[in-house]
Amino acid sequence: MTKSTMGTRLPRKLEQKMQVVGEQIRLARLRRDLSIAQVAERATCSPLTISRIEKGAATVAIGIYLRVLYALQLDDDILLLAQKDEIGHGLQDLRLKQRERASKKI
Repeated sequence: MTKSTMGTRLPRKLEQKMQVVGEQIRLARLRRDLSIAQVAERATCSPLTISRIEKGAATVAIGIYLRVLYALQLDDDILLLAQKDEIGHGLQDLRLKQRERASKKI
């Protein structure tokens, strides 16, 4: 049996971000004047799952989040995840600067 490296709870910082995502989804639903039941039907999940998403529950699968975003016509927003990746770009730039030219063979 393997043990989870992060334990059973998310770090507080991630829990807060999940709550923000849930609140943003809730506001998007309310702006569209949709009930939880309507979104649940469109996303083919239960109203309880929609409520859990809107509360920021970390145990809801990402596939369900995608279906809810699709039901709200926000599914393209998923493409914004990790788009900036400033750390990754910085590391890539460092590796590019360290590259040296191959020696010229005569």
